[in-house]
Amino acid sequence: MNAPAPPGLLVGPEWLAGHLDDLGVRILDGSFHVPGSGRDASAEFQAAHVPNAAFFDIDAIRDERNPLPHMLPSPEAFAAHVSALGVGDGTLVVAYDGLGSLASPRVWWMFRCFGHDRVAVLDGGLAAWQAAGLPVESGPARPRPPAAFTPRFRPELVASREQVRSALGSDRRPQIVDARPPGRFAGRDPEPRPAAKRGHIPQSRNIPAMSLIDPARAGAWRHGDELSAAFADAGLDPARPIIASCGSGVTACAVAFAAALTGHDQAAVYDGSWAEWGNHPDTPVETGG
Repeated sequence: MNAPAPPGLLVGPEWLAGHLDDLGVRILDGSFHVPGSGRDASAEFQAAHVPNAAFFDIDAIRDERNPLPHMLPSPEAFAAHVSALGVGDGTLVVAYDGLGSLASPRVWWMFRCFGHDRVAVLDGGLAAWQAAGLPVESGPARPRPPAAFTPRFRPELVASREQVRSALGSDRRPQIVDARPPGRFAGRDPEPRPAAKRGHIPQSRNIPAMSLIDPARAGAWRHGDELSAAFADAGLDPARPIIASCGSGVTACAVAFAAALTGHDQAAVYDGSWAEWGNHPDTPVETGG
């Protein structure tokens, strides 16, 4: 089955509206909310979602053997999950999220980690879709037949705690970018999950994930020049590799996606993030900034 080619990493509501019934396109709602937010992404999907969309459960599509919240599943487990959602090797995946979630880049990153580059993000997510006056559905997702998905793991897109640690102390090694809000980065505010330490990885730079989208445009992504300026203002060198981190590996993917929008699509994500670093007995921490 031939899927259409997306216009880029981002697709607009009008483009997606023209492909709602295309069996080569699978729309996935990857909404996710941190513990304590009072929001239930699955229930919100049931209340309103883009027609023909399925729910991509970030909390479930993970390594269930690992106590950390969002470690990548095995290639075989990922393939089983997405095959059941009707995603095959030729499928174009379009990921979106609800207002305030900014988790669709996690869906984008996970597919890329397993070798599937036919994936785009709906610019502005469900809020932009509704702002354009387009219809929504309620209730459970419409099922699709299972599809054949072949995972091809790309380890260079994932960073471990050891790799992050080895990146410290050298101008030639990857730059660490933290996507958490400034108060958590500085160690002033508590984490939404239990953490023995507050603060940030030494030498890391803070680019809060929510600063990468434009609330004046229904949460659409900022333009490329604005994103490049955000990286430059944080003191980052675009010619050097990036490892993105956050609380549990979800909004870190927004930094990786923003980097891709500026032409640097090889940013790695530390999926252990602060859930691991902030609880490990042998990890250095800085505060302030």
